[in-house]
Amino acid sequence: MNHKGSERDELKRCVPRKKGRHKIFLGAVPGVGKTYRMLSEARRRAMRGEDIIVGIAETHGRPATAELLAGLEQILLKPIEYRGKTLYELDTAAIIERNPEWALVDELAHTNVPGTVHAKRWQSVEEILDAGINVISTVNVQHVESLNDTVYEITGVRVRETVPDSVIMEADEVELVDLTPDALINRLKRGDIYHEEKISQALSNFFRKGNIVALRELALQLTAREVDDQLHQYMDAHKMPQGKAAREYVVVAVTPKPLSLRLVRRGYRLAKRTCGDFTCVFVKVPGATLSKNEEAILQEVTELARNLGAEVVALEGDSVADELIKYLNGYGATMVVMGQSARSRWEEISRGSIVNKIMRETKNVDIVVVADTGKSDQS
Repeated sequence: MNHKGSERDELKRCVPRKKGRHKIFLGAVPGVGKTYRMLSEARRRAMRGEDIIVGIAETHGRPATAELLAGLEQILLKPIEYRGKTLYELDTAAIIERNPEWALVDELAHTNVPGTVHAKRWQSVEEILDAGINVISTVNVQHVESLNDTVYEITGVRVRETVPDSVIMEADEVELVDLTPDALINRLKRGDIYHEEKISQALSNFFRKGNIVALRELALQLTAREVDDQLHQYMDAHKMPQGKAAREYVVVAVTPKPLSLRLVRRGYRLAKRTCGDFTCVFVKVPGATLSKNEEAILQEVTELARNLGAEVVALEGDSVADELIKYLNGYGATMVVMGQSARSRWEEISRGSIVNKIMRETKNVDIVVVADTGKSDQS
């Protein structure tokens, strides 16, 4: 019997543990080597005597990655019956019961099979962290919620599986796994990423060089933003004067239209660039009623805003412009994000432009007007 192991486990059960540390390996696109890096680090930690287990590692049939699993303790996946088939998911409860020092959880954005406790894998990771267990995980930049529109504009692909930005921002460490576009394309052509029958389609769609370059830039920017946030937190904690610089307060004017999803994401990114705050404001006109579709869209917009850390404020008044102006002036907003007006040119001439009125009646407020491309903004 391993007495040292038993004593260690007993000690961990008796001592209250704070929330676990979270390290994320971030990649630009599939195939850059996130899982390989995660498993390589796990092997190094295990050799140093750290208690580390594999919750789930998606090797995708890549031999070099699969070889790294040898010798690492793996928690069995949990079988879930779904539509006559047995599928397997991360066993969160088993990991917490095992109570290791570190757990590996691949692909944060994964959607779990219906019937699993959590809908998303990142939610399982949150539960593991809350149990005081450290986690090493992976994610690609296209799955970050606030970048959903940007990724769609770059690739033409609407990514359905997303991770809230808060999961990335609250991580203790985010490490970029980088690979040049040419090196990645060579890996793809050699069959190191997908099987031969999928290579041609991948090269002509998601893995076009222009897409890879743009997504790589997004990953670099996101990592740089994380470093900048840590710097500001350090300055604030140590009362350094450089950390007291004026910050933006971004207000996003939302409506029950799909474009508002784009506005919320744009407002979030603008606020994060300057370590500022943002609020989403909806103005309801008395007597006006929303259709069921509009109510559903407004609910989706509200949930997205709250997931990105925004306060959602509901105002009421006969004039949308007047209520917005009152709010912007009263709360010291520095920027307002609005959608392109649906009014015709004649209506703007006869009734006046909301944007022009805000420009005239506010001070020191920048206005960002986001064009409606006419494409669906549903996530």
